[in-house]
Amino acid sequence: MKTPPPTIDAYIAAFPAAVQERLQHLRNLIHEVAPDAVEIISYGMPAFRLGTILVYFAAYKNHIGFYPYNSAIVAFQEALSGYKGAKGSVQFQHDQPIPYALIRRMIVFRAEENREKMVQKKRSGKST
Repeated sequence: MKTPPPTIDAYIAAFPAAVQERLQHLRNLIHEVAPDAVEIISYGMPAFRLGTILVYFAAYKNHIGFYPYNSAIVAFQEALSGYKGAKGSVQFQHDQPIPYALIRRMIVFRAEENREKMVQKKRSGKST
């Protein structure tokens, strides 16, 4: 069993330069949209936590997987119709442009969703 990378930097460094560039751009975009989100490695993948997990992303042989949870996939279903994916995920092929503007909107959606959950937990007296 392969040991998960200790940091997102280590994760990104394990890929070819072209893939590293795409992963770093995605990472920077998440930081830009949700600057208060915390970087972690979860399930061996880069993830960002904002109360709970905001999004995951991962690189594969032929694509980058983006995991914004099913709520975002459903909310952006029409815009994502040209991409391969499954419940809670979407794939962006390495030989195609990544739709960063769409990803930005999905991150905004998820950040709002997570912040609302944090407010609700605070109101109910539960800790995050």
